[in-house]
Amino acid sequence: MITIRQLTDQLTEALQALYPTPEAASVAVRLVEHLLELDPLQRRLRAQEPVPAEAQRQAAAWLPRLLRHEPLQYVLGTAPFFDMDLLVTPATLIPRPETEELVQLIAQEQTGRRGLRVLDVGTGSGCIPLALARQLPESEVWGLDVSAGALAVARQNGQRYAPRVQWLQADILAQDPPGLAPGSLDVLVSNPPYVRESERELMRANVLDYEPGTALFVPDADPLVFYRRLAALGTTLLRAGGSIYFEINEALPAETLQLLTGRGYTGARCLPDMSGRPRMVRASWPGRTAAVQADGV
Repeated sequence: MITIRQLTDQLTEALQALYPTPEAASVAVRLVEHLLELDPLQRRLRAQEPVPAEAQRQAAAWLPRLLRHEPLQYVLGTAPFFDMDLLVTPATLIPRPETEELVQLIAQEQTGRRGLRVLDVGTGSGCIPLALARQLPESEVWGLDVSAGALAVARQNGQRYAPRVQWLQADILAQDPPGLAPGSLDVLVSNPPYVRESERELMRANVLDYEPGTALFVPDADPLVFYRRLAALGTTLLRAGGSIYFEINEALPAETLQLLTGRGYTGARCLPDMSGRPRMVRASWPGRTAAVQADGV
């Protein structure tokens, strides 16, 4: 019977066929910790303990899926996001660390405010509204998606982590969010599709072959299609002084900022992610009267 360390080393060696050694090791470690229900310290302290036969069989069943480029998160059925372990399926994007940074920005700017009303558009697994509901505990939060499959996953995550989050289904390009009155929101947030079709060749097979393309890609001819629609919705749904937040394509920060400024938003600025790439945009809605006056000046 092999030990925990030996299993980790075997998985790392096998995964080096796809990934550089540090990444292969990271995937192997996460798989072993999930399989044996260990945290990193426990895994290291118990490295010489034998792996149960059933766990060995499960690892052997998972490995071919990983070698076909299937993301680890889909193999395990879960993905970490803040202090949550969210269900994910091929109907949802896998939550990224950059999106955690977007949530942190919103929480920092909105903390201490009571009675906030927050809408996340393109919610997927529900990672953004669930994290915000937990970090802004006196807020009222909605998550919206066009995909019934994604919303089914989000609802399961919501039942576990933030049952008060409400879920809406709509095609945001064709419909307004159901049940939300004009001027009723304090925060509108979205991580919409923003990868241009021409950027497909830059992406890995584990993304292209498994994650939902409708949640990723936009046409080269109109890469800001979702931002334009969301900016327009914000002028209706946000109350005066409300805020809009986006995760963006790092190649289009100036264009995204210009779109918001042209709609009358104020304080528009772009912020970098942990790697220094332009990744987040935020702006304030001054109210329709103020926006019209500013445009006329």
